[in-house]
Amino acid sequence: MAASDLFKTLLYTVNNVLQQHKYKSALAVLKGFRNGAVYGAKIRAPHALVMTFLFRSGSLREKLWAIAQATFTHSRNLACFVFTYKGLQAVQQHFQGKRLQSHSFLAACLGGWLVFGENNNINSQINMYLLSRILFALSRLAVEKGFIPAPKTDPFPLFATLVWGVVLWLFEYHPHTLQPSLQSSMNYLYHDSNTWHDISDFLIYNKPKTN
Repeated sequence: MAASDLFKTLLYTVNNVLQQHKYKSALAVLKGFRNGAVYGAKIRAPHALVMTFLFRSGSLREKLWAIAQATFTHSRNLACFVFTYKGLQAVQQHFQGKRLQSHSFLAACLGGWLVFGENNNINSQINMYLLSRILFALSRLAVEKGFIPAPKTDPFPLFATLVWGVVLWLFEYHPHTLQPSLQSSMNYLYHDSNTWHDISDFLIYNKPKTN
């Protein structure tokens, strides 16, 4: 059999399997792993690129290696979480015969503990990102369900006031409590702007160039 015929046969077989309803749950888990890996890389690579070249010292090779490591870790963790979450959902649904809201919560709890439970920079950023979204979502849900009354005026200005007041107080007087990347950003904005020697490090460079 020619190589082209073998490839066509293989492609036909794979496409046929993908159309089988009995494999849908397992295939959805596999595609979830794929989508998690791709999305994690898309999200982390540009972020790591910008943050590394703005704030990280070291050679070009060290910076590129740091970007690759951060991208791989984010991509791997997200892929593993999606795989675990969807797999556990499918298992629960199979044994109980129907889909329940508790399946989502329990599967995500276990996946979060297994994948995002390690305290490192990547997991810390992801978990804190989600926490801020959760607080907003729970506030909206509480209003929708009638647990708290709908505000008569937009609460966002008060929210912004408290967020910026607290974070700058922490930065100025308890900086060790903040995440290192946030400390670096705030040092650049609020402390490095207090020092200069001439026009070069006033407008062009943040700090004087060293030979």
